[in-house]
Amino acid sequence: MQDILSPYIRDIVDFPKAGIVFKDITPLLKNPKAMQLTIEALVKPFLNSDITAVVGMEARGFIFGSLVAQALELPFVPLRKPNKLPAETKSISYDLEYGTASLDIHSDALNSSDKVLVIDDLLATGGTAKASCELVEMLGANVAALAFVIELDFLSGREQLKNYTIHSLLHY
Repeated sequence: MQDILSPYIRDIVDFPKAGIVFKDITPLLKNPKAMQLTIEALVKPFLNSDITAVVGMEARGFIFGSLVAQALELPFVPLRKPNKLPAETKSISYDLEYGTASLDIHSDALNSSDKVLVIDDLLATGGTAKASCELVEMLGANVAALAFVIELDFLSGREQLKNYTIHSLLHY
């Protein structure tokens, strides 16, 4: 998969700040065939699983998460930035390299019988993914696995998620 999809990932040097090489997925998003292959590869390990819902984090996790949910014929549950969901929510705050962030989920989005697949475009330091798992678990649901289009191995985000199954398509 690395050889097939990596040509659709563009490096942007010094974005969002000096010293960072940003992995831009917009060329992937522009190519329907590459997107189809991406979704098929994300879904493949979970086709015959007992997963009951797919969760994706705002914003790029919405793109891949909703397509994975559709392919698996499962509900999609959005994790949103604060004050974006209209009904009662649960919230979690977490640290980033440059500050803090928060995610919200509707309080009734999941329950103890749910086995959840968490989807995002990128696994970097693991902070957002770990917080997402904790938010899912706050509702009593179980995190069955996490899946990412890209994993930045040198940032060791997988270390924060060692209690979970992780499926990544591209490694840098």
